[in-house]
Amino acid sequence: MHTDLRHESSVEVRVSAGPVILKGDLFIPQHARAVVLFAHGSGSSRFSPRNVMVAESLQSAGFGTLLMDLLTHDEEAFDARTGELRFDVQLLSERVIAAASWLRERPATSGLAIGYFGASTGAGAALVAAAHRPELVRAVVSRGGRPDLAGDALELVRAPTLLIVGGSDELVIELNQQAMMAMQCERRLEIVPDASHLFEEPGALQHVAVLAQRWFAKHLSDNKEVE
Repeated sequence: MHTDLRHESSVEVRVSAGPVILKGDLFIPQHARAVVLFAHGSGSSRFSPRNVMVAESLQSAGFGTLLMDLLTHDEEAFDARTGELRFDVQLLSERVIAAASWLRERPATSGLAIGYFGASTGAGAALVAAAHRPELVRAVVSRGGRPDLAGDALELVRAPTLLIVGGSDELVIELNQQAMMAMQCERRLEIVPDASHLFEEPGALQHVAVLAQRWFAKHLSDNKEVE
C-alpha cells in the first residue's frame, strides 16, 4: 500500500465520468481498513451534513471515505429547477461506477475493498451500480433509501446490503420491505425507532452511523476481491 500518498485530512479530487468531471472529497487514513463511496440523492451534494456526519464516524473507525457530487454545477442548477436528475438512477449509477473505478485505479486506494453508502435516491443508484459492476463493491448501506428505484437490478445485487429506515417513515419502510423481497443477496432491514426520513431526531443519525460502521466492519474486513 502506498502510504506516502495517504492524507490525514480530506482532499478535493476530480473524477472523470464520461463527458463530465465530478468533484469529490477523499479521506484516506493511514492503515485504512477499506473505503466507502457515498452516493447522495434528492438534490444533496457532497456537503450534505447528514452524510458528512456518517463519513466522519466511519473515518474515526479507520475507514476511508469518498463523498462525491454525482451532478455537475450546471446539472445541480437544472435539477434544482426541475427535480429530474435526482431520479435519473441510470445516470447516477454510471457515475457511482466511475467513482468506484477511479478508486480502483488510484495507487493509494487500489488495494482497498469498496463499500457504497447511498441516501435517498442515491441508494437506488448505488444498488444499480452494485448490480452492474459487482466486482467493484463488497457491501452496500442505504439510509432512508429508495432501493425500489433500482427495479429489476435488485435481484442482480450480490453485495451484502443493509437497509436503514426511520421508524416514522412508513412509506419508505414499505418500499424497502418490497425491495428486500426482490433481492437475492444477504440483506437486512434496520428500523431506527421514532426517526423520520431525514433522521433529524436526537441520536437518530448517530444510530445510523453505528449500524453502518458495524455492517462495513463485517463485510469489508479484508481486501479480497469480489468474485
